[in-house]
Amino acid sequence: MEAQARAQTALKVGTARLSIISNSALVLMKLAAGLYMGSVSVISEALHSLVDLLAAVAAFLSVRVSGRPADIRHPFGHGKFESMAGMFEGALIVLAAAGILYASIRRIMAGEWALREPLLGAAVMVFSAVANVIVSRRLFKVGEETDSIALQADAWHLRTDVYTTLGVLVAMVGIRVGRWVGLPLIELLDPLAAIAVALIIINAGWGISRKSFEHLADEVLPAQEQEAVKRLLQEHYAQFVEYHELRTRKAGPERHIDLHLSLPASMPVSEAHEVCDHLEADIRNLVPGAQVLIHVEPVRPAPRRPGESAR
Repeated sequence: MEAQARAQTALKVGTARLSIISNSALVLMKLAAGLYMGSVSVISEALHSLVDLLAAVAAFLSVRVSGRPADIRHPFGHGKFESMAGMFEGALIVLAAAGILYASIRRIMAGEWALREPLLGAAVMVFSAVANVIVSRRLFKVGEETDSIALQADAWHLRTDVYTTLGVLVAMVGIRVGRWVGLPLIELLDPLAAIAVALIIINAGWGISRKSFEHLADEVLPAQEQEAVKRLLQEHYAQFVEYHELRTRKAGPERHIDLHLSLPASMPVSEAHEVCDHLEADIRNLVPGAQVLIHVEPVRPAPRRPGESAR
């Protein structure tokens, strides 16, 4: 189990590092092109990629920390560090969107929307979209395999970046075509595209923050996982009297499951221990990464009433 956990951590760290390298290159490329062109939408895309870069760094650090085993200060493990990283990323996204909205509206109000070489921006957007599709697919794959919310949040950042990049690409091509046919207000597409990018970013930030908060608030496991655990317990009814107080929660990639198990008071301790070990192993096989805690309660046969015969 420890070897598998170390392998998963190494895989997550390597994938997060790939995202950092990709986003660093895109930030520099978009920022240089946006400043040269005087394009607020391309600069907004650079800011979007900067948010992705910060998110990738947060994911990189969080998956390294969350992969550590439990210690004295964190006896229940470090899984929630990934959820905290998700909250941090969501806040960054909202702040970035606010800056983009402010700059775009200010430019429209001031009538400063002329830019040069829109096809340069189009070329940069095409390259960015292709790079982000490749990297986000890798992040999604590893994030789902390792159940890493930090990597999945980073993947959603890049996937959102693909959509906004395509929007800016359309704006750049539209400006170039509009100039060719002589449309006077076609330059407005630049700040309008930036505003659209900002609104999409806000939506993504809200979704990521909400999902991370659910983990930090110890929300229960998904319904299908809870039902699977209940079915497994029902299959083992012959080994115990009944179970109750089943509780579940999620912390980053970790699952925590605890329950009370009623066993006959006459059952030897060694046998009760074997029953619990067997159930814990079956639950961990059913829900990978689960930490299972079973509290045993002895049940004595109900006393017979006067005149009642033994069955």
